[in-house]
Amino acid sequence: MNPRIAIPVPTSFDPAYNAKSWPQYAAAVIQAGGTPVEIPLTDSPSQTANLINTCQGILLPGSPADVNPHKYGQEPTPECAAPDYARENVDELLIQDAHNLYKPLLAICFGTQALNVWRGGTLVQHLVPMPVNHPAGKAVAVAHTVAIAPNSLLGSIIDHQEAPEQDGFLRLPINSSHHQAIAIPGDGLHVAARCPQDAVIEAVEGGQAPPVAGESPLHPAHFVLALQWHPERSYDISPSSRAIFQRFTQEAAHWIPRPIHTSVA
Repeated sequence: MNPRIAIPVPTSFDPAYNAKSWPQYAAAVIQAGGTPVEIPLTDSPSQTANLINTCQGILLPGSPADVNPHKYGQEPTPECAAPDYARENVDELLIQDAHNLYKPLLAICFGTQALNVWRGGTLVQHLVPMPVNHPAGKAVAVAHTVAIAPNSLLGSIIDHQEAPEQDGFLRLPINSSHHQAIAIPGDGLHVAARCPQDAVIEAVEGGQAPPVAGESPLHPAHFVLALQWHPERSYDISPSSRAIFQRFTQEAAHWIPRPIHTSVA
């Protein structure tokens, strides 16, 4: 059976965005060998938990909203978009489930920021647009490159022909569609990539499962990878984007439940 991948509806307030965005994540999951499962934002927590319990992996998508800054101890700045409480509530159930049961977790853009805050980290509420145009948007196929640590989980996944080594890092061309970024990584999250021009954090990784003796950190007991760019948008043109989704669905296919009775209270 193909692994079932839980993907929440991106927003509670923008049906047009949802109609364009969610199918892209679903298509990437399908092409990588998974079965996407839409997680509504309007169900009760128990209904959401029951649906999550049928899934073997979690994908947190992007959103035009911003994470509520009060969750990381800050007041919102004028540039900070309004929070989407319904999306945040569902994301918290999904992240809790992934960490309770060590389910593979792939976070993208807003999903990366939600994960980082849940793990106790903080965010930059608004990036200065120089020298890199981070909010370039989906119309720009390649906005800039990222410098990826070769010994990271992400570095072991991406296509090295697409991301040749330069100055000790793998340089991968990516799209970009964000105005916020991770400031302080959350508990147990390790920086895997930065934008070389301004050092903005572009990827973090690291699950919270205990390390398995003798196993490589490139094959962790709990797969958690969070990207600031959108590999679902470049799936057809980027070998690295395809490799990321394929590795994620493979991890979900091999996931074995922990011996506890429920994942979400």
